Amino acid sequence: MSIRSNYQHTIYACYIGYIVQAIVNNFAPLLFLTFQSSFGLSLDKVSLLVTLNFGVQLVVDLLSAKFVDKIGYRPCMIAAHVLSALGLAGLAVFPFILPNAYAGLIAAIMLYAVGGGLLEVLVSPIVEACPTEGKEAAMSLLHSFYCWGHVFVVLVSTAFFALFGTANWRVMACIWAIVPALNAVYFTKVPINTLSSGDGEAGMSMGALAKSGIFWLLMLLMVCAGASEQAMSQWASAFAEAGLGVSKTMGDLLGPCMFAIMMGLSRVLYSKLADKLPLAPAMSACGALCIISYLLAGLSQSPVLGLIGCGVCGFSVGIMWPGAFSTGVKALPAGGTAMFALMALAGDLGCSGGPTLVGFISGAAGDNLRMGFLAALVFPVLLILSINLTCKKIKG
Repeated sequence: MSIRSNYQHTIYACYIGYIVQAIVNNFAPLLFLTFQSSFGLSLDKVSLLVTLNFGVQLVVDLLSAKFVDKIGYRPCMIAAHVLSALGLAGLAVFPFILPNAYAGLIAAIMLYAVGGGLLEVLVSPIVEACPTEGKEAAMSLLHSFYCWGHVFVVLVSTAFFALFGTANWRVMACIWAIVPALNAVYFTKVPINTLSSGDGEAGMSMGALAKSGIFWLLMLLMVCAGASEQAMSQWASAFAEAGLGVSKTMGDLLGPCMFAIMMGLSRVLYSKLADKLPLAPAMSACGALCIISYLLAGLSQSPVLGLIGCGVCGFSVGIMWPGAFSTGVKALPAGGTAMFALMALAGDLGCSGGPTLVGFISGAAGDNLRMGFLAALVFPVLLILSINLTCKKIKG
């Protein structure tokens, strides 16, 4: 069977798409201290680069609900990869050819942020539209590739800098740009279906979705999924450094890297057990495990136990994001691309709001991260509530 008619190749291309998104979101933060020293930037300017990346992705999430169905999945997916490649390569070029290096970084990040936003909106519905069985398992396995991509970016980049020096970061940026460039070509070849309402019509409009009560439960579910994940993930390195007194490199390996590995393992495991383990009870159980992990991180006086809590959290949140998408398809089968786009928007809001809450509460408590983690308990609690209410509405 040729590539053009084999939907397994579509799924492979989507796996790589999530690796691309992991590169987009996790490569530049490894260079923040380098940017600060090389370009004479203040810490607040460096921090703004993170806000810019996710802010642009939020805008793309919202706008794509309007234009993706009109333009088509394939052109948008190819554009997402081309923009990601240009942005990553631009990191190595723009700061050195523009009069202002900071403006060059902003230009590069805005390019790949548009690509990353499109990827978040497009990858899941493309897999959902494939004429294959076991969608819940496929969705969980698909999202595991973001985790493996995250680990891959950290390990390969760290190894490259150790071997060739951080001064050669521009070479690494160009090497990473090759991945989306090649996948853009792959997406010109693979077959792509689109989601419809089931009668050949386009999916629900944003207005129709807004009038549905179950849609707002799905939005709450997605916010809580993103917040439960990132409230721990974004602070994992600082938690490891402060609790264990290790270096930044070791903190990254013990914190975010371990978190991503555990999250990836959770998603792969559920992809194997999906036929035997219904999604809703699995998500509720993972929500309960997430509560335990935050309690362990927040209440334990032992740094090692606190770090174990961080790893347990990674495992517990693994199926929340892909599970929320799968629940959305069950609850609103006619939701279409607009539903996926708005759910991605809600998830990104959670990804931003969760770490912000932890940081705000921790700062108010004298830079005590444990108090921030205890405050974040609200997210898995609300997740359990929203998944159960959503399931009741589906059955009703």
